[in-house]
Amino acid sequence: MTLLTKISDEAINDNLELRWKNGDIYTYIGHVLISVNPFKDLGIYTNEVLESYKGKNLLEVTPHVFAIAESAYHHMNSYKENQCIIISGESGAGKTEAAKRIMQYVAAVSEAKSAAIQEIKDMVLATNPLLESFGCAKTLRNNNSSRHGKYLEIQFSSQGEPVGAVITNYLLEKNRVVGQIENERNFHIFYQLTKAAPPEYQQQFGLQGPESFLYTSRSNCLEVDGINDVNDFQDTLKAMDVIGLQKNEQDEIFKMLSVILWLGNVVFTENEEGHAAVTDPDVVNFIAYLTQVEYEDLNKALTVRILETQHGGRRGSVYDVPLNSAQASSVRDALAKSIYERLFEWIVTRINVSLQARAAVNYTMGVLDIYGFEIFDNNNFEQLCINYVNEKLQQIFIELTLKAEQEEYVKERIEWTPIKFFDNKVVCDLIEAKRPPGIFAALNDACATAHADPGAADNSFVQRLGFLASNPHFEARGSQFLVRHYAGDVYYTIDGITDKNKDALLKDLLDLAASSKNPFMSSTLFPERIDPNSKKRPPTASDKIKQSCNALVDKLMMCHPSYIRTIKPNDNRSSTEYDSKRVLHQIKYLGLCENIRVRRAGFAYRTAFDKFVERFYLLCPATGYAGDYIWQGDARSGCLEILKHNNIPTDEWQMGTTKVFIKHPETIFALEGLRDKYWHNMATRIQRAWRAHVRYKNECAAKIQRFWRQNKYNIGYLQLRDYGHQLLGGRKERRRFSLLSQRMFLGDYLDIKNGSGLATMIRNAINLKAGEEVLFSIKGSMLVPRAMRSSIPSPRTFVLTNQGFHIVVATKNGKTIQMVDEKVLSLNIISSVSVSTLRDDWVVLHLDSSPDGSDCIISCVFKTELIARLSQVTNGRIRVNVTPQIQYKKKGGKTVTMKFVKDEKVLRDDTYKSHVVHVSSGEPPSSRKCFSLIYVQAESSVNFYISELESRPPAARKSKLNPNGQPVKNNTMKKPVVNMSPPVHSNRAANINPISQPVPTISATAQKINSNSTSIVNNNRPVSVMPTSSSRSPPPPPPSSAPENSASLYKAIYPFHPQQNGELSFEKDATMEIIEKDENGWWLAKINGVEGWVPSNYLQEYTPPKTSPPPPARRRAPPPIPQQLISQSQNNVQDRMGQHSYNATTNGTSASTGSVPQWKTANNVQSPSPVPATRKQAPPIAATKPSIPGRPTVGSNKPTIPNRPQAETASPQAPPRSNNPAALSLADAVS
Repeated sequence: MTLLTKISDEAINDNLELRWKNGDIYTYIGHVLISVNPFKDLGIYTNEVLESYKGKNLLEVTPHVFAIAESAYHHMNSYKENQCIIISGESGAGKTEAAKRIMQYVAAVSEAKSAAIQEIKDMVLATNPLLESFGCAKTLRNNNSSRHGKYLEIQFSSQGEPVGAVITNYLLEKNRVVGQIENERNFHIFYQLTKAAPPEYQQQFGLQGPESFLYTSRSNCLEVDGINDVNDFQDTLKAMDVIGLQKNEQDEIFKMLSVILWLGNVVFTENEEGHAAVTDPDVVNFIAYLTQVEYEDLNKALTVRILETQHGGRRGSVYDVPLNSAQASSVRDALAKSIYERLFEWIVTRINVSLQARAAVNYTMGVLDIYGFEIFDNNNFEQLCINYVNEKLQQIFIELTLKAEQEEYVKERIEWTPIKFFDNKVVCDLIEAKRPPGIFAALNDACATAHADPGAADNSFVQRLGFLASNPHFEARGSQFLVRHYAGDVYYTIDGITDKNKDALLKDLLDLAASSKNPFMSSTLFPERIDPNSKKRPPTASDKIKQSCNALVDKLMMCHPSYIRTIKPNDNRSSTEYDSKRVLHQIKYLGLCENIRVRRAGFAYRTAFDKFVERFYLLCPATGYAGDYIWQGDARSGCLEILKHNNIPTDEWQMGTTKVFIKHPETIFALEGLRDKYWHNMATRIQRAWRAHVRYKNECAAKIQRFWRQNKYNIGYLQLRDYGHQLLGGRKERRRFSLLSQRMFLGDYLDIKNGSGLATMIRNAINLKAGEEVLFSIKGSMLVPRAMRSSIPSPRTFVLTNQGFHIVVATKNGKTIQMVDEKVLSLNIISSVSVSTLRDDWVVLHLDSSPDGSDCIISCVFKTELIARLSQVTNGRIRVNVTPQIQYKKKGGKTVTMKFVKDEKVLRDDTYKSHVVHVSSGEPPSSRKCFSLIYVQAESSVNFYISELESRPPAARKSKLNPNGQPVKNNTMKKPVVNMSPPVHSNRAANINPISQPVPTISATAQKINSNSTSIVNNNRPVSVMPTSSSRSPPPPPPSSAPENSASLYKAIYPFHPQQNGELSFEKDATMEIIEKDENGWWLAKINGVEGWVPSNYLQEYTPPKTSPPPPARRRAPPPIPQQLISQSQNNVQDRMGQHSYNATTNGTSASTGSVPQWKTANNVQSPSPVPATRKQAPPIAATKPSIPGRPTVGSNKPTIPNRPQAETASPQAPPRSNNPAALSLADAVS
């Protein structure tokens, strides 16, 4: 728009109208993007459009929000400066949509070289639907209006990768929770929850449709065009899962929302004395049930106010003052608003915990999406705060684009024609200044002097406004006052403005929240406790908004800004109506005309002399040679040399006193293009490949060291886990989620040894003998016989010691709970253990002799560990039977058969009835874990690596092609021996077979551990080591290469589609004959008589399956009890925590374990992150192929690297918690 022939507000309006009607909603004023809301989908945010803006400057492509995002991202990477994108405009002008598109572009353009980076990108995008549900609502002007301000800072590494983010929340409109005007709605989340709540929430929280609650039905607007609340609720739940909100956290969030909805249904009437009384006590009783407070306390807090008198600064008498209906309704609304405001702030804080930086933060890019300027018929304290923030943002725009630019020209002595503009600093001082006092200062004084009576405080505020009468931008008019903002004159109502400024919750309500037995409400949402002796005045709402706004301004002033000015074409959300008068008003107060004048008369680029020379010294032989800086003169002379050598016209630039100024952006773009070309010619592929090789080698060495330091103390637990899996391996179906876990067999999950509370009761009940050690403890259930009826499962606690198996039952003695050692089974009488072939949890302990002649039938979630512990403590004497049906003895020695039936109707766990267990299908018995431990022994040292879930690796560069498009064979080069990814072993089931992988004695292994070494020497067998999610172990030695002339068969593990001539296409599981193996990762293959190049890391060696059945598995001796290793692990927990570092460096930190259980300590060391998340390993990187002599290639002389295929498997999600007693006991055992 700087090229307009006539510069006036009317000319700008005509240009915008013409562009808007043609579907061109974006234009520029310099580097400021002007956006007019089209109120319809123009199809300009697709992936194809996004790709067209990557790596392009503003003038190479049409104006777009993607271009602003690309400019900010490029400026951050090139000039190493923090960025901020300020989006301003009225409500409904498209600010939130612009912020979402910027995040979409940044997520797409930034490279995801690891699973952690991809996770951050997914979380950043997931914040949009989550915060929209809780922070947006339908208003008269906008169906999805942001009712809060948000500043999102995306944190980047030095390579331009997003490694974290921080969200700052500003000024939530909490009054909307308790009341809306006609045809507006409450926040979206209330309608989503009441319309699409699952049955469990409907039953627990008493949820019904939105028409059943006053807070959602009072405005008579339940449906909105273009908004599907049911689908949006599912998007909100998915966003919570991506962010990392646990199921119990989600339950607490929706419980608090239900409390707010039910508070709205509390209606008051006046009794004979004129005091407020609750119309329906059942509603209050249900709210007390949800909040876990006493009914009497809640009812009193809503209808009675406690007043305390003071005498001479000392506490006096306390009085209960009954409230009338209006006062009680105000108290009810205050409680609802406070709960929602604190809940929203907690959600933002919880998101920031999940978005914590995964690596060092070098730069940030902030996106500001905040309230637009608001002018209503009735404006109060909320509109004053919103418009104040917009005044501050307008001041930033003026400071950085108009005022600062002109002041800089004068300072640098640049020839310049001054442009007049309106500086709104006087309006900002009118609101926030202390000397002379502004509106906020007058509000605070009125609240402090007449804090008890809202009406008296309002009158005191009116008197203090008299000091502002001389200000030309202020005018007092009775019960209102006028402020002349940059966007127009706004009248503010005085009634109730001081009460809103107090922003303090009654002490009665704070005490009520503190008395709640729900820790989420009493400790998380309401953590503060009132100090009765404190005389410090709490901060008011105006203090908070002024402090946060000034902090935001300071943060924005330290960044390189980009601007998006949004314009609303009409108030009817119409895609065909253009209100010229409405738009003209916005053009005037946005100052677009002045901005164009300054831009046309000014310079597009300016920088200091030394930075200019440092940036472009490569473009002149006098300042740079072969990439080295050789200039010996001063920086100003260096700038002149560079500009003259590149033939830049003298009218395109001026030299100031400290900076060089360039008039048009095309000039700087041309210099940047020359600089990129220079580096492209200087850098060769060999240099890039060598640097990548060195970096990868160092990273691998650090990962190996970090892997060993983190896992050398867990060998005993891992050996026991492997032994337990081998006892049942290949015979019993697996649970799907057990295949995804890497749980160590820690044993004492209830902490019977050292725990307190329930653990002490169990320890006292079993009365451990001298020398009796607890090996395993967990909650489960046992089959209990009943007279003349079938047996039923009953909850029990199981404790396994080195002398017996204790079954503990909880009994009720009066009003107390006692733990009784119901049955003690000596290990000598347990002859065998039986389990079924299905995925159930039932275990039958066959007894040689028992008082009633029966066997013991139990259900235990950690059945594999229990069997392994039993076999271990009895030195393998107990037999393990895996059969489709189990025969056991009932009371009296009668033999009964327990049958196991597959029933897909059973969603989780299993069900027992009349000797029949119904269970759904599990994973095949031969299923493998996500991570398998593969042992490789070489002489006296131990090599280990991790066989991971196979993911698609990247393809490497290929060899040259002949003119016919066929690959060129290089017969002069030796066949390379390359191992680009861990090889697929033919004996991958080795860990399951007890014959091939016997586990060494743990005591012997523990004696071999040396904290200063990185290898283990053992005379029996090598020791497995557990991997961590943040490290990838090195591959084993490469297999010997086949003879050159012999062809071998390989099978494709991923599909591959060629991108150049000479590449061979194939699908997954296709077999091919390899003719030549080149060292760069591209092999010459033949499929159906056609030859071509294929990426080697898409293949694995194919061995035809053998027809002979495998030999039966033989049992092996179990490992002894890891006493020595457990003691050593406890003594070295602090060392492990100190050695655990993301950057493979040593950070000496110590933490006292105290009475923390051992298994919790081990889990905490393994999972340092506060937010659990599933992380995917990065695929292997293919090497660069060296050039092979041959005929010239057809087309481009630069081979194209195929895009890396992405893994299609989604991260597993935790299933909902079951009501099965065994599952509940498991949750208690491991919580």
